[in-house]
Amino acid sequence: MAEAFDAVDVIRAKRDGAVLTDAQIDWVVDAYTRGTVADEQMSALLMAILIRGMDTPEIARWTEAMIRSGERLDFAGVGRPTADKHSTGGVGDKITLPLAPVVAACGVAVPQLSGRGLGHTGGTLDKLESIPGWRASLAYDEIVTQLRDVGAVVCAPTDTLAPADRKLYALRDVTGTVESIPLIASSIMSKKIAEGTQALVLDVKVGSGAFMKNAGDARRLATTMVELGAAAGVRTVALLTNMDTPLGRTAGNALEVRESLDVLAGGGPADVVELTVALAQEMLLAAGATGAPDPSDVLKDGTAMDVWRRMIRAQGGDPDAPLPRAAETQDVLAPAEGVLVRLDAYQVGLAAWRLGAGRSRKEDPVSARAGVELHAKPGMHVRAGQPLLTLHTDDPARFARALSALEDAVEIAPAGSRPDQALILDRIG
Repeated sequence: MAEAFDAVDVIRAKRDGAVLTDAQIDWVVDAYTRGTVADEQMSALLMAILIRGMDTPEIARWTEAMIRSGERLDFAGVGRPTADKHSTGGVGDKITLPLAPVVAACGVAVPQLSGRGLGHTGGTLDKLESIPGWRASLAYDEIVTQLRDVGAVVCAPTDTLAPADRKLYALRDVTGTVESIPLIASSIMSKKIAEGTQALVLDVKVGSGAFMKNAGDARRLATTMVELGAAAGVRTVALLTNMDTPLGRTAGNALEVRESLDVLAGGGPADVVELTVALAQEMLLAAGATGAPDPSDVLKDGTAMDVWRRMIRAQGGDPDAPLPRAAETQDVLAPAEGVLVRLDAYQVGLAAWRLGAGRSRKEDPVSARAGVELHAKPGMHVRAGQPLLTLHTDDPARFARALSALEDAVEIAPAGSRPDQALILDRIG
C-alpha cells in the first residue's frame, strides 16, 4: 500500500518552519508506530520540532494522534467520578502514595497510572515495589474492579495505552530532544487523556531538582498541558511547586513509603502534608465532588489509611510486612552553626541515585533500601557537627561517590537568616 506522505517531506517542512498539517501529523505518528518511518527519520523530525517549535493546534493534533495509536480506557462503569494527578518529577516526591487513598476516601476514584524513576528522580512504582508482594502490572479489568471496590489504584500503564508515546519517549531520550515543551506536553497528556479520567491535576515542579529549572519554562509547560486537557474534554488544572529543596525528609524507595505511612497516620513532614492536601482539594474540585470530606480530616481520622491498606492488599502486597532497611548508613554532619538556607534537591537526588535508589537505563535494577534521610530542612537552626543527612545503602563502596555528589549541596548562614521557601508557587487553569 502506498504511503500518504514521504517522511523526508514532513521533516523538511518542519525544518523550514512550516506548520504541519493535521494529515501530515496523523500519518507520521501512525507510520512511525507501524515501523514505516525509521528511527533516524523520526529523530530528525523531533530535532526540527525542538528547534522550530509547534503551535497550539499542532501540539493538540500530535497528542491526539498518539492517543489514537492505542486504546482509550473507559471508567464510566466505576460508579463514582474519577480524577488523577501527574507530577513532572522531583526528589522525595512521594505524594502519590498518600494522595490516592486520601482522594478515594473522599469519594472520588483515582486511576493513577504511574512510571518508574530515571536518573535523580524517583519513580512511584519503584517505591511501591519495596512493599513485599506488591505488583505493578494489572490488566484493564483488574484496574476497573479495584477502582470499583477500593476507589484507588496505582499501577503501570497497560501496553495498549499510547504505544506511539512509548516509542517516541525512548527515542527522545537518546537524541537530545527531551527538553522540547511540545514533546513533553504531548507525551504526558497523551497517556493521561487515553487513561480515561474525567479530571486531571498536574503538579509541575520547578527548581534545581526538577526537570524545569526556571518558573517561565514550567509555566509554559503547565499552560500547554492545561490547554491540551481542556481541548480533550478533561477538566485540567496545574500547580507550580517548588523543587529547589527535596520534598519531605526522605529520598529513596522504602524510605519514602515509610514516610508516606507517617502522613497517612496523621503525622509526617509539614510540606508533604501541605502538598497532599492541596492536590487532593484540587482533584475533588475538578471532579465536581461537592460536599466531599475535608482531605485533612481523612488523614487524621484514619480513613485514608484504611483505603491504603485495601489498595496495597488488592495488588498482592502485605501492608503489615516490615519495609526493607539498608545494611549500611553514614551521617553527613553540619560544617558550622547557623541557619540552613539551602539544601540542593538535585544533589540530594544524585546522591540517592548513586547509593542505588535510581537507575541510568530503564532496564537497570534499583535498591529498595538505598536513599538519603534528611534531618534538617532550610529555615532550621543547626549546630556544628550535628547530622544533617544520613546515607542508606547495602554497598558501602557507594558512599564515596554519594558524598562527592553532595559537595556544596548545603549552605549555612549566620543566625537570623531565613530562606524564602514557598511550596506552591502558582495555579494555572
